Amino acid sequence: MKKPILIGITGGSGSGKSTIAKELFETFGDEHIAMVQQDAYYKDQSHLSMEERTKTNYDHPNAFDNALLVEHLKSLINGESINKPIYDFTVHNRSKETTKVDPKEIIIVEGILILEDERIRNLLDIKAFVDTDSDVRIIRRLLRDIEERGRTVQSVVDQYLSVVRPMHFQFTEPSKRFADIIIPEGGHNKVAIDILVAKIRDILK
Repeated sequence: MKKPILIGITGGSGSGKSTIAKELFETFGDEHIAMVQQDAYYKDQSHLSMEERTKTNYDHPNAFDNALLVEHLKSLINGESINKPIYDFTVHNRSKETTKVDPKEIIIVEGILILEDERIRNLLDIKAFVDTDSDVRIIRRLLRDIEERGRTVQSVVDQYLSVVRPMHFQFTEPSKRFADIIIPEGGHNKVAIDILVAKIRDILK
């Protein structure tokens, strides 16, 4: 198999980057695309109490095991399968189970800080930044965390104001300068998605 093309999709929490990644995956299917989410690579916190885990700053680069992520991406580039971690957001810890990911022609890497880390950045062939207004992002995050992660409204708001917002401006927003393409409004931007689809089709030919 020839060297796969790595596409990085980043942006703030709730920007719509996951929606774009899923649209691309559904368009081409698992025959051609492998998905690697940075969220799966939060560090193992088994040594911490539940109370201590809830205090972790999950929007800071130090929360991620990027060394393992880089190792796994290099393995996929070399045609080797990986065992991707599974992170359980309800207990704030990595699961004992993993998911096998096989190398494919296109590898989509998605996460809020993938362009912040030079090691990851250097492995990406196409870098997209999803740029969505902060009021839209907080509403999306609020709905997601309540419905999917068992959080309360107050806990989501507190976390957003104390951690998510300042970390976004400190780490995620500045990484926009490394992007090859900036996509306003995330999954609602059909033109931008069509451009990415056309590019991927061209690569697959």
